[in-house]
Formats: sequence, structure tokens, C-alpha cells
Amino acid sequence: MDGSPVRKDAPEDLAPRSSTRLIDEGAALRASLLQELPEIPARYLYDDTGSELFERITGLSVYYQTRTEISILERAAADIVAHARPRHLVELGSGAGRKIRILLDALRADGPSVTCTMLDINELFLLQSIDRLSADYPEFVFRGVVGNFMTDLGRLGPAGGRLVVFFAGTVGNLHPDERRSFLGDLAQRMDDADALLLGVDLVKDPARLEAAYDDPEGVTAAFNLNVLSVLNRRFAGNFDTSAFRHRAFYDRKNAWIEMRLVATRKNEVRLDALGLRLAFDKGAEIRTELSCKFTRASLEASAGEAGLTIDRWYTDPADLFALALVRRRRS
Repeated sequence: MDGSPVRKDAPEDLAPRSSTRLIDEGAALRASLLQELPEIPARYLYDDTGSELFERITGLSVYYQTRTEISILERAAADIVAHARPRHLVELGSGAGRKIRILLDALRADGPSVTCTMLDINELFLLQSIDRLSADYPEFVFRGVVGNFMTDLGRLGPAGGRLVVFFAGTVGNLHPDERRSFLGDLAQRMDDADALLLGVDLVKDPARLEAAYDDPEGVTAAFNLNVLSVLNRRFAGNFDTSAFRHRAFYDRKNAWIEMRLVATRKNEVRLDALGLRLAFDKGAEIRTELSCKFTRASLEASAGEAGLTIDRWYTDPADLFALALVRRRRS
């Protein structure tokens, strides 16, 4: 990069997906939909409409995660910066970029400016966020990468003095096998001078958890149902969103919330770009998202499998949410 903020004229970072990747993506989606319990990977929730709906969700009274994480970050940012001493910030799943500002303010107060790479699957939100941040923090250099944190960590630059931030409990959206793979890949790309700041939602009363994923205003339902429109548009489909309803429930055994779409009547669906025909009986379900909940012990165990360890732990007075500063475990 030449040091200027990323705009639409920076094809090296905002390059479209190759035809090979699109074929691989279609094959993966096809396999997911043909499972005994059909699944739609959660990344399809975040088109422009889905990203806007999720921003609305974060402001709902029942959705405590965002405001709680922000409150923790506001109290802990100076301590995080003092311990991590980053020369480079990397944010995975940057979204609207609200939380990274708290760290940038702490870094600004600490003295040295840093570079900041932001990765997000939604190009529009990423560009808007970088435009705003570049205007408000002219002493920092921002770079955008449109990509998937499961496959594109190699595009984030070399190890050494990096603070990788992964907010919003998004790591909980990964199936345990995916989480193991993701943390293992990230650990291999870290050195002793790097750190990971991980936001995790904590185990709590199931009623409070379920309310956060099935709000009375119906915003989460609209967010979940929108994924069918995304598949229709991207894969020449004919899902009828009125033939499905939103469902969210807490699985105590696995300590996760599941979001599903439930067929309200018998219907048949085609996805022509995948050469796929699907038949749903009334009551048939499609899983669209997992959201794993953690304790400090369960996160330590998960991190440990990847060769990582929790260095510092920050939470709120009610233990609703936590930020963990994680480092590579030294042998």
C-alpha cells in the first residue's frame, strides 16, 4: 500500500472473488443444505440489508452484548494498550467500526500512531467505516480487506507487534471444529509480540439469552429471514420468505444458542446456480447460526488446544460478557 486509506480504486485489497472461489463456495453451500439438518453458513446473513438489520439489533434493549462489550472496552482500553503495545491493529469483522475507535483513542493518548487493517465480508460497510475513520483519525493509516476470517488471515500482513481484535462474540458463531481450526490458524500466524483481543458472550440465564435472539420487535426475525433473499439473489433461488418463520433456542448441553428457520407449510425450493432442488415439509428446519457461550475455563480450554493462553481477562460487574487478551503460549 502507498499509505493512503483504501478506496474503491484499491483493487489489491478489494478484489472480487475468483471464479474458482465461487465454485468452491457454491459446493460448500450445496453440501450444507443437503445435510440431515440443512444449514446456511452464517456469513450469508451479512449482505447490505443483513448488516443494516444487525446494526439495529445491537441497539435493542434485549440485546445486551454490544453495549456491555463497549462498556468493558471503555474501562479496559488503556490497560489493553499498555500490555499489548501494538504497532499494528487488525480488526476481524469490522462492521461499523464503533469499537475500534475506543482502542484508537487509547493509542492516540498513548502517543505512537499505528497502522490499522480492517477485514470484513461486506465491502460497503468496510468502505464506509474506513472513510469515517480516516477522516477522524488522520494520524493513522487504514487498510481494508474484503474477505472471510476463516480463509483470508494470510492477507492481513506479517506477524510482529500486532493486536488482532475479534469483537462481538463472533468467535462463538463458529462450530467447535471451525473454532479449533480458526484459532489454530491464527496461532500459527502469531509471534510472541502479537496478541489477540477476543470478545466472548458468557453463559447465563437461558431466558435472557433467548430474548436477545428473538426480540419482540421482530428485528432478529427479519435478519434471519433475509438470508433466504440472499440465497435467492446469489444462487438463482426461489425461497418464499413467507413460508418460513424465525426460531431461536438455547442448547444447555452445548452451551450455545441456535437460530433456525422453520417451514410454516410444505414447500419446494430450487437454487438453479447450484443445480439443487429442496423439499421442506411443514415444521422442517434450517439452521442459520450458532452462538456459543463461554466461561473463562471453557475459553481457556479452547484457546489451549490452539496453543494460546489467556493473559488478561476483562468483564462487566454482572458477568454478562468478557474480553480476553490472548497470547501464543510459550513452550
